[in-house]
Amino acid sequence: MRIRVIEGKCSGHARCAAVAPDIFILNDDGYLDMPETAVASENEALARRGARACPERAIEVIED
Repeated sequence: MRIRVIEGKCSGHARCAAVAPDIFILNDDGYLDMPETAVASENEALARRGARACPERAIEVIED
């Protein structure tokens, strides 16, 4: 699976990073600024939880 941040939707709540800090890396301003990223199979559940934690729904989960 992969995750993608929908450009311009991240509002910097950082809930995703609170759930999965090794997957969702925030920039210096506290926003997600990451390209489409592959998620290791052992981290898929955590990545989904992080995406669901986003109140802006700025994180798209792409199932392979």
